[in-house]
Amino acid sequence: MSRIQLALNVDDIDVAVAFYSKLFGTSPAKRKPGYANFAVAEPPLKLVLIENPGSGGTLNHLGVEVESSDKVHSEIDRLSEAGFFTEEQIGTTCCYATQDKVWVTGPGGEKWEVYTVLADTEKFGTNAELLADDPVHGCACESA
Repeated sequence: MSRIQLALNVDDIDVAVAFYSKLFGTSPAKRKPGYANFAVAEPPLKLVLIENPGSGGTLNHLGVEVESSDKVHSEIDRLSEAGFFTEEQIGTTCCYATQDKVWVTGPGGEKWEVYTVLADTEKFGTNAELLADDPVHGCACESA
C-alpha cells in the first residue's frame, strides 16, 4: 500500500495533535516529544506533525510512503531515468524510524521523499544539526 505523506511544522504539538485527532477521527500512530504521526485510513494519508515553534502552519516536506525497500530502489531507478537528481538514504534514522528513502526537490524547492519504514527507533534522527535544510545528511524534518 502506498499513501501520500504530508509533514507540517506546528507551533504546539499538543494543540496540533488535539486538532488533527478530531479532524480525522483517529489518534496518532506514533507520539514522541515534539513529534506525532497519524496513519489516516480515509483518505489514505500519513500526516506528520513536527513541533517547530514560530513556523506553525508551514510545510516541512512531502512524501510517498511505500511498502518495501524494493519499491524505494525501483523509484530511485525510475526518478533517475526521468532526469531527476536524487539523494538516497538507505538505513537512515529519521522521525523515530529506520528508513530507506530517496529525496527529490520540486520546482518550487519543496522536498519530496519516497520512503519505507524498516523499524521504529527511539531517536528522532541523525546529524540533528544538519537536518532541517539538508535532507542529504539526515531527514528534513528536524524538530526544535
